[in-house]
Amino acid sequence: MQVEEELLIGNYRILQDTALYRFTSDAVLLARFLRAKRGEKVADFCSGSGIVGLHFFAENTGVEQVTLFEMQPELAQMSGHTVALNHLEQIFCVENVRLQEIPARYVEAFSLILCNPPYERGGFENADQRKALCRKELSLTLDELCTAAARCLKFGGRFALIHRADRLSEVVYTLHDHGLEVKKIQPVCGKTGAKPYAVLVAAVKGGRPGTELLPAVANQREGT
Repeated sequence: MQVEEELLIGNYRILQDTALYRFTSDAVLLARFLRAKRGEKVADFCSGSGIVGLHFFAENTGVEQVTLFEMQPELAQMSGHTVALNHLEQIFCVENVRLQEIPARYVEAFSLILCNPPYERGGFENADQRKALCRKELSLTLDELCTAAARCLKFGGRFALIHRADRLSEVVYTLHDHGLEVKKIQPVCGKTGAKPYAVLVAAVKGGRPGTELLPAVANQREGT
């Protein structure tokens, strides 16, 4: 069942479906990780309900365009309804497509790509398939994600994602292999002083070496 919820920024609202994957506060952390530049053209990969793209737009001025990429038809359709609900059709568009099959018109089209990808491995045998696709690497690998980001980013464009902390080294070298140089890393903990369970990572296409390690941020991981 679809439910309409307040975004708690301005008067924006977002639709979620209780039968599908519901976003968590990890998505909000990602949306707040970077600030927009003037004329920013943004892509939200693995957009789900559209929370990251919508939240980023709501908190930043200077965003010119946001494109939501989601492979599951039900989630893509719901995102389209959220766009219409907020009267954002002139800024947002929704693409129901796998990242491996993004149309050529989006090659080097974006200055910023945000992604809260599926980053779990295994343990999905008894899970709901629609929810598992959002959590597990069933249809999208880290390498395929980085390939798509490098393909769609302009030179000098930024790519920000959240991923498992215990896969940080894999994230860094995979980004590097695709010409995406890591510039910022921020650990995410369940509570202050706890071991990080995730990391926020920002990379630049064609960027020079040099990484800023930011203080850990505490996140209770409650649904938003």
